[in-house]
Amino acid sequence: MVRILIDIKMKFNLNLKQDIEKYKDYVVVVEGKKDVASLKALGFDRVYAIHSTGVAIREKIEQIAHEVGKRDKVCILTDFDKKGKQLYMLLKKEFQEMGVRLDSSLRGVLLKAGVSHIEGLYQFMKKVYNIN
Repeated sequence: MVRILIDIKMKFNLNLKQDIEKYKDYVVVVEGKKDVASLKALGFDRVYAIHSTGVAIREKIEQIAHEVGKRDKVCILTDFDKKGKQLYMLLKKEFQEMGVRLDSSLRGVLLKAGVSHIEGLYQFMKKVYNIN
Protein backbone atom coordinates (compact mmCIF):
# COMPACT_ATOMS: atom_id res chain seq x y z
CA MET A 1 0.00 0.00 0.00
CA VAL A 2 2.80 2.43 0.88
CA ARG A 3 4.58 1.70 -2.41
CA ILE A 4 1.40 2.36 -4.37
CA LEU A 5 0.91 5.68 -2.59
CA ILE A 6 4.51 6.66 -3.31
CA ASP A 7 4.04 5.77 -6.98
CA ILE A 8 0.89 7.90 -7.09
CA LYS A 9 2.76 10.82 -5.55
CA MET A 10 5.52 10.46 -8.13
CA LYS A 11 2.96 10.81 -10.90
CA PHE A 12 1.62 14.05 -9.48
CA ASN A 13 3.10 17.41 -8.55
CA LEU A 14 4.71 16.92 -5.14
CA ASN A 15 4.37 20.66 -4.53
CA LEU A 16 0.66 20.81 -5.34
CA LYS A 17 -0.29 21.74 -1.78
CA GLN A 18 2.05 24.75 -1.87
CA ASP A 19 0.95 25.63 -5.40
CA ILE A 20 -2.71 25.71 -4.33
CA GLU A 21 -1.87 27.91 -1.32
CA LYS A 22 -0.90 30.71 -3.75
CA TYR A 23 -4.50 30.97 -4.95
CA LYS A 24 -6.39 31.12 -1.67
CA ASP A 25 -6.95 34.87 -1.94
CA TYR A 26 -8.57 34.50 -5.37
CA VAL A 27 -12.29 34.57 -6.04
CA VAL A 28 -13.13 31.13 -7.40
CA VAL A 29 -16.18 30.31 -9.50
CA VAL A 30 -17.20 26.65 -9.52
CA GLU A 31 -20.12 24.60 -10.81
CA GLY A 32 -22.04 23.57 -7.68
CA LYS A 33 -22.36 23.21 -3.91
CA LYS A 34 -20.08 20.16 -3.63
CA ASP A 35 -17.33 22.05 -5.43
CA VAL A 36 -17.75 24.95 -3.00
CA ALA A 37 -17.53 22.57 -0.02
CA SER A 38 -14.36 20.95 -1.38
CA LEU A 39 -12.56 24.28 -1.86
CA LYS A 40 -13.75 25.67 1.48
CA ALA A 41 -12.33 22.53 3.15
CA LEU A 42 -8.99 23.44 1.55
CA GLY A 43 -9.13 26.97 2.99
CA PHE A 44 -10.59 29.00 0.13
CA ASP A 45 -12.96 31.69 1.42
CA ARG A 46 -14.41 33.35 -1.65
CA VAL A 47 -15.99 30.55 -3.65
CA TYR A 48 -19.16 30.98 -5.71
CA ALA A 49 -21.28 28.24 -7.27
CA ILE A 50 -22.54 29.22 -10.71
CA HIS A 51 -25.40 26.70 -10.56
CA SER A 52 -27.93 27.92 -8.00
CA THR A 53 -31.50 26.74 -7.73
CA GLY A 54 -33.84 29.27 -9.31
CA VAL A 55 -31.09 31.59 -10.56
CA ALA A 56 -30.20 31.83 -14.25
CA ILE A 57 -26.50 31.53 -15.10
CA ARG A 58 -26.43 35.02 -16.62
CA GLU A 59 -27.96 36.47 -13.45
CA LYS A 60 -25.44 34.62 -11.26
CA ILE A 61 -22.56 35.88 -13.42
CA GLU A 62 -23.80 39.44 -12.98
CA GLN A 63 -24.12 38.96 -9.19
CA ILE A 64 -20.57 37.66 -8.93
CA ALA A 65 -19.16 40.37 -11.22
CA HIS A 66 -20.87 43.00 -9.08
CA GLU A 67 -19.39 41.60 -5.83
CA VAL A 68 -15.85 41.22 -7.18
CA GLY A 69 -13.50 44.16 -6.72
CA LYS A 70 -11.44 45.63 -9.56
CA ARG A 71 -8.23 44.26 -8.03
CA ASP A 72 -9.62 40.78 -7.33
CA LYS A 73 -8.39 37.91 -9.44
CA VAL A 74 -11.10 35.46 -10.45
CA CYS A 75 -10.45 31.85 -11.34
CA ILE A 76 -13.13 29.84 -13.13
CA LEU A 77 -12.70 26.32 -11.85
CA THR A 78 -15.17 24.10 -13.63
CA ASP A 79 -14.62 20.37 -14.06
CA PHE A 80 -12.34 19.15 -16.84
CA ASP A 81 -14.99 17.05 -18.57
CA LYS A 82 -16.78 18.14 -21.77
CA LYS A 83 -19.61 19.97 -19.97
CA GLY A 84 -17.20 21.66 -17.59
CA LYS A 85 -15.01 22.89 -20.44
CA GLN A 86 -18.06 24.25 -22.29
CA LEU A 87 -19.22 26.04 -19.16
CA TYR A 88 -15.70 27.41 -18.63
CA MET A 89 -15.69 28.92 -22.13
CA LEU A 90 -19.12 30.51 -21.59
CA LEU A 91 -18.17 31.95 -18.20
CA LYS A 92 -14.83 33.21 -19.46
CA LYS A 93 -16.50 35.10 -22.30
CA GLU A 94 -19.18 36.61 -20.05
CA PHE A 95 -16.81 37.67 -17.28
CA GLN A 96 -14.36 39.19 -19.77
CA GLU A 97 -17.16 41.23 -21.33
CA MET A 98 -17.94 42.57 -17.85
CA GLY A 99 -14.32 43.55 -17.27
CA VAL A 100 -13.62 40.96 -14.56
CA ARG A 101 -9.92 40.20 -14.06
CA LEU A 102 -9.51 36.48 -14.83
CA ASP A 103 -6.58 34.22 -14.02
CA SER A 104 -6.88 30.58 -15.07
CA SER A 105 -3.45 29.40 -13.98
CA LEU A 106 -4.90 27.32 -11.10
CA ARG A 107 -6.89 25.36 -13.72
CA GLY A 108 -3.63 24.45 -15.39
CA VAL A 109 -2.00 23.42 -12.11
CA LEU A 110 -4.90 21.11 -11.25
CA LEU A 111 -5.14 19.67 -14.75
CA LYS A 112 -1.43 18.78 -14.71
CA ALA A 113 -1.90 17.16 -11.29
CA GLY A 114 -4.53 14.81 -12.68
CA VAL A 115 -7.57 16.37 -11.00
CA SER A 116 -10.70 15.85 -13.11
CA HIS A 117 -13.53 17.02 -10.84
CA ILE A 118 -13.34 19.91 -8.39
CA GLU A 119 -15.73 18.32 -5.89
CA GLY A 120 -13.15 15.57 -5.33
CA LEU A 121 -10.18 17.90 -4.88
CA TYR A 122 -10.24 17.88 -1.08
CA GLN A 123 -10.38 14.07 -0.90
CA PHE A 124 -7.64 13.87 -3.53
CA MET A 125 -5.41 16.19 -1.49
CA LYS A 126 -6.24 14.33 1.71
CA LYS A 127 -5.24 10.95 0.26
CA VAL A 128 -2.25 11.88 -1.86
CA TYR A 129 -0.77 14.77 0.11
CA ASN A 130 -1.83 13.79 3.64
CA ILE A 131 -3.68 16.99 4.48
CA ASN A 132 -6.33 17.20 7.16
